[in-house]
Amino acid sequence: MKTLISIIVPVYNEKHNILPLHKELVKTWKELNNKYDYEIIFVDDGSKDGGGALLRQLALKDSRIKVLTFTRNFGKESALSAGCRFATGKAVITMDADLQHPPELIPKLIAKWEQDFEVVYTVRKENKGASFIKKITSRIYWWIFTKIASTEIEPHSTDFCLMDRKVVEVLNKFSEKNRLFRGIVDWMGFEKTKLEFIAPARVNEMPGYSYPKLIVLALNSFTSFSLFPLKLAGYLGILIVIISSGLLATMFFIRWFISDTVFTAMAFFMVGNTFLIGLVLICLGFIALYIASINDEVVNRPLYIVRNKINLKNERKKL
Repeated sequence: MKTLISIIVPVYNEKHNILPLHKELVKTWKELNNKYDYEIIFVDDGSKDGGGALLRQLALKDSRIKVLTFTRNFGKESALSAGCRFATGKAVITMDADLQHPPELIPKLIAKWEQDFEVVYTVRKENKGASFIKKITSRIYWWIFTKIASTEIEPHSTDFCLMDRKVVEVLNKFSEKNRLFRGIVDWMGFEKTKLEFIAPARVNEMPGYSYPKLIVLALNSFTSFSLFPLKLAGYLGILIVIISSGLLATMFFIRWFISDTVFTAMAFFMVGNTFLIGLVLICLGFIALYIASINDEVVNRPLYIVRNKINLKNERKKL
């Protein structure tokens, strides 16, 4: 009996990439010499370009194509989590729909898994389709993240990875709403290895992940895997107190021993008040991020809502 491998593909406005990706996946699977069977779980994350209808057509023609359709756009992290809840394979591969995660790497991922690695992740050495701004911001993000994160995550690692069934079962226990998928996988500490690759340029359309969404994801990753932003407010407060104290001491010295006309009473008030207001606003800003995360967890809304599913049974329950 063939071993089943599940492939999870989040889809958001990727209509023009669905058929090319499906073709490449089928072609890649033929190279595995029929040793493995597969299921492809497309998670339609509220697409508005008609891609959902195309996915349904594929699923009706091939029972190995599974489709989850969300009621609206819940985000890539939610889509990946939903796919894992419905996946039934002995191993699960997650990848993007834009062909920047090369399907031809799948046999190499499986080969590493056959060597008893429980997680095989990929690291993007180069992104040929990225703009200069995207490359710079990516480097800045990873530099900051590696400096402050409590969990070690390799820079430029991607969601293109293979996870053993036992990893997926543990992953399905997590209930947090603001999540960084790859961060959670690394946090669990399973035996892992990596593959490096060069991401080709997107063939069709604009990327589904806009800059605002990337900013939200970056903020979630900072607050989920590091307490440094909260500590930073304290460090900054100490720095501001030291600077303001030094400046006020200098102003008092000049007023008392040199000239009492250089600084007015209003100047003293402005210096002290400005630094105090800045300190309060910065502290409140960082604390607000954590309060927002706590609020999302306490409200306990579902991570996603499924409108319908094709060729799928009920999701696997939490252990």
